Order: sequence, then C-alpha cells, then structure tokens
Amino acid sequence: MKTKIALLSVVLLSALGMSWALSIPVRPAPNGIEIPQGYRNWEIIALSHRTDNNTLRIVLGNDTAIQAVRYGKTNPWPDGSILAKIVWKDTTHEKWPAATIPGEFVHAEFMIKDSGKYTETGGWGFARWLGLTQMPYGKDADFVKECFGCHQPVKDNDYVFTHPAVMP
Repeated sequence: MKTKIALLSVVLLSALGMSWALSIPVRPAPNGIEIPQGYRNWEIIALSHRTDNNTLRIVLGNDTAIQAVRYGKTNPWPDGSILAKIVWKDTTHEKWPAATIPGEFVHAEFMIKDSGKYTETGGWGFARWLGLTQMPYGKDADFVKECFGCHQPVKDNDYVFTHPAVMP
C-alpha cells in the first residue's frame, strides 16, 4: 500500500510539474506577437513530413481557421484565422522500425491572419518559438522578412503551404 501511495505521489507531482512547466510565461516574438493561449487544444488541420530536415509537423487551427477549413474558405483565409505549426525531429520507433514518431521538439510557429495589420506580409503575422524553452525566434522584428520570403512560392494560396487534410 505504501508503495502504491508513493508511486501515486510521484505521478501527481510529475503531472503538477509538467503542468507548471507548460504554464511558464513565454516572451513575445520580436514583432510583439504573443504565443496564442490555448493553442495546444486547437484542432488538427493537417500534418506534414519534411525530408530536407527530417521533421514531422502538425498544423493546428483556432476556431476561425477550423470553420474556414470546414466550409472550404481558405483562399483567402478569413481574418482572425491562426495557424499553428508544431515541429518535432523524426525518430524511429524502437519497437517498430518502419514507424516514424515525434522525437526532439524543434519549435512552434504561428501565422495570424489580419489583413489590415499585416499588409506588408500578405495579411499574415508570423512568429516562432524555439525548443521546449520556447525562446522567441529572431533578433528583431525584421525576422518576418525571412518568413514572408519563404512563403512567396504559395502567394496564390494566400501564402499558406498547408493543404487541409480531407476526412470522410
């Protein structure tokens, strides 16, 4: 009985520790964008695998983005849409070598649609936080030029690479 209580205590303390770690304040990105509250509870829009840097990614959307996906209104995405891309390094499952699973957490990045506020970047605000410590990416607000430059090839898709996953 004492062993069960000790084990339960360790589990509860670990859970409380993880809960606390997840609620540590995160500094805003250099352009002032703050990490969206509650993004971990958003719905999945798509997933992708990049072979150039061996990463797995899920794309989440806030309620506005999810409604846009449901009704096929993603080109352009409506103002208020927020897309979150959560990125991990590829890892091979130790018991199933053919399976790729999330390994080391790389970063969380966000695109926020506000066509009035972000006119210089196609109506999108960009931000990224690195690693589990969620360090803001970029030395200054000009980091968005890098983000927007990367998204130029998909200008005709409202600067978004993501193709929402089709479900029955």
